[in-house]
Amino acid sequence: MCNSEEKKCCCCCCDGGCCCGDGCSCKKSGSFPRLNEPAPDFEAPTTHGVKKLSDYKGRWVVLFSHPADFTPVCTTEFVAFAKANDQFKALNCDVIGLSIDSIFSHIAWERTIEEKLGVHIPFPIIADLSMDVAKAYGMVHPGAGTTQAVRAVFFIDPNGILRAMV
Repeated sequence: MCNSEEKKCCCCCCDGGCCCGDGCSCKKSGSFPRLNEPAPDFEAPTTHGVKKLSDYKGRWVVLFSHPADFTPVCTTEFVAFAKANDQFKALNCDVIGLSIDSIFSHIAWERTIEEKLGVHIPFPIIADLSMDVAKAYGMVHPGAGTTQAVRAVFFIDPNGILRAMV
């Protein structure tokens, strides 16, 4: 049921839908944030401590998700982002990774990448065990189970406005 005074959803139905009606602030599972509107803020544990999107105000942000740690495709994507990190920094841009794996899994995976491939992962990786960030950004496919976030990339400008998503 929606708290009509604050328009905050307190039901978040088990199917990911909302039964609150118009005016509710909850995000339906699988919904996407809108271009040219503020990107959903978040506060989440990462491999670099707790981070908020608002911590990056004044800088561009590339937020990207991957389905799971220790998979071949995700590893190549992370290595590519790591190798390009200096180029992103030169453009006043920070990179943030995300999956619903744990901090411990992320750290073990980072160490494995460094040991086996000689590449250091310099950016934070969000451990989104609750899937709150993934849901806010529409990274959970509505027809799939709730075991992983889909691949997605979001480009957020220095004012926190979502400018592109892939």
